[in-house]
Amino acid sequence: MKKLACLTLAAGLFAALPASAQTFAKAEDAIKYRQGAFNVIGSHFGPLGAMATGKMPYNARSAAANAEVVAYMARLPFAGFIPGSDKGQTRAKAEIWKDNAKFKAGAEKFQAEAAKLNTAAKSGDLNQLKAAFADAAQTCKSCHDNFRSK
Repeated sequence: MKKLACLTLAAGLFAALPASAQTFAKAEDAIKYRQGAFNVIGSHFGPLGAMATGKMPYNARSAAANAEVVAYMARLPFAGFIPGSDKGQTRAKAEIWKDNAKFKAGAEKFQAEAAKLNTAAKSGDLNQLKAAFADAAQTCKSCHDNFRSK
């Protein structure tokens, strides 16, 4: 739990600057940054999926809180995909840099779907959450299929 809190705090500090203003001294810093952001997203996306699929009881307040974090964090990790950060402790495929336009389009689609998920979760309607979660999850899968090694 402490690790998650630290990651959330670090991501929040980085978020004080616009994503385009992020600078990293080393490629390893960029990798850690994006992995931390994705970790926070996953930690909040998971309970939404569990509620949407009936594996966890639906809690409107929890869903709204988790979706808000996902929508906010969805903007952050992509600043960490800088040239030279394709080596080392990463599952990023070379296709990210070879077909960067497609990667950026996927990032934008994920951000848009995360915003829709946030709106659906705030509605308090489980059916809206289910539909929005399915769409958001599909953007994750598509990006992982195209740009992430197993």
